[in-house]
Amino acid sequence: QVQLVESEGGLVQTGGSLRLSCVASGRTFSNYCMGWFRQAPGKEREFVAAISRSGDITFYGDSVKGRFTISRDNAKSRAFLQMNSLAPEDTAVYYCAARFAPWGVSTITSGYGYWGQGTQVTVSS
Repeated sequence: QVQLVESEGGLVQTGGSLRLSCVASGRTFSNYCMGWFRQAPGKEREFVAAISRSGDITFYGDSVKGRFTISRDNAKSRAFLQMNSLAPEDTAVYYCAARFAPWGVSTITSGYGYWGQGTQVTVSS
């Protein structure tokens, strides 16, 4: 079992930045591909970003490409999501997720076996 806990989100103005972190425990963090997803009210959970076990491969959803950056620190069992140029449409509950995989990344929710509890990010206009 892997336990994932996201940092507190928050309220930020349009154009602002926010950095989310996700700390993992329970298993060897470097064995897991990590992903970030988000879910806005009334919408399906959406892929945001993913990073491979070693951090050499990253992938982003089209709506965040060029604005968000995913990274990880395997020594500290943490994954990060740096969010810049935030817009009201980025308002959602953000979830980190872990996938036990030897290589690559996944962009679908079913590709991940472990999820954090989610953290609210609200962008005001």
